[in-house]
Amino acid sequence: MTCSSKTSVGAARGRTLASSRPSRQRGVALMVAMILLIVITLVGFAAVRGTLMQQKMSANMYDRQIAFQNAEAAMRAAQLRIQGNPDDIARNCQAGGVVCPANPFNDPQLPANKIISVVAGTDAGQYTADPLATGQPQYVIENMGSWQDPNSSTGFNQSANAHNYGAQGLSTTVMYYRVTARSDSPKNAGTRAIVTLQAMIKQG
Repeated sequence: MTCSSKTSVGAARGRTLASSRPSRQRGVALMVAMILLIVITLVGFAAVRGTLMQQKMSANMYDRQIAFQNAEAAMRAAQLRIQGNPDDIARNCQAGGVVCPANPFNDPQLPANKIISVVAGTDAGQYTADPLATGQPQYVIENMGSWQDPNSSTGFNQSANAHNYGAQGLSTTVMYYRVTARSDSPKNAGTRAIVTLQAMIKQG
């Protein structure tokens, strides 16, 4: 009887000691929650970055469209002023020894006064830029010389049966001008978009 009571008392003490020990927390749930929080944060940053990038792309496209319209207006203004304003013509590219680069705005030999800024107004050849534009557009006119007019030529190779009508290769000639227009001077545009257009204009 004595031994069994001692055994039961010892077992009771063992259970009491075991129950009083704190259970060991492994923290698995906390780690999973932290990982999910980091993943969600990264996804949020990626979404914000993509939205900002799209906004910048839209703003750049809108800015370029404004610059394109500005340069196109300068092209039309130059076309209206060619015949009535010979002083606007920068140089005769058909003359011997005259070099005309593809982009006259980049030519250091081009006189500064031959870069014509389109003035604001209502007369022919004048144009008022939009308030959102960087400024008034500019253009350069170059005389490309007199060439055959393909619309009125009666010479050979102009039609399949030209020789049947006694064509002797004669044809009318017209003057061609090269107009290079840009939306604004780089000094005024800064980091804004600059659009440069170029076209051959037939006169006569």
